[in-house]
Amino acid sequence: MTSEPVTGAGFDPAFIPGITGPASPSEPKSSPEQESEPEADAASAEQTTADEAGASETPAEDTPSSSDDTSSDDTSDGPVFEAADRRARIVADHKGVRLSLDEESCEFGWDEIAAVESETPRFGKRYTITVHTPERRWYPIEIEAPSRSRFKEWDEQLDAVLDAYFEDGD
Repeated sequence: MTSEPVTGAGFDPAFIPGITGPASPSEPKSSPEQESEPEADAASAEQTTADEAGASETPAEDTPSSSDDTSSDDTSDGPVFEAADRRARIVADHKGVRLSLDEESCEFGWDEIAAVESETPRFGKRYTITVHTPERRWYPIEIEAPSRSRFKEWDEQLDAVLDAYFEDGD
């Protein structure tokens, strides 16, 4: 009888579902022979970058432009909510909700969200937004507002985005 190894926060304190992928326990550890090959890997990496540099020197009209296609998908006429401070950032638009804190970030499509909750403190300038998923997990983020008067403006913008894109499961 074989069983899969147990993974998750109980065994790995760095495990955060939705933000980081689980480390694959089936990957073999590096052997001493593999540790002596970085010079060969570096040489092949230099060759690959040289090939890519040569390919990027070709005229732009020869390569198909997919940036025009993606830019039309990225823009939407609907409402957008965006709030940020020096560390944290939240963006809610037609794609879903994206949270960022320092170098970590996560993205939730509208179909992955069960609820979005905002909280304004009685004192202080930290505005909290929490994204709840159907799996009963929640992802809070705090944004430091320049002034308390921004809370009302942010609530109105977030409500407009939720009214436009979020479909309640009722």
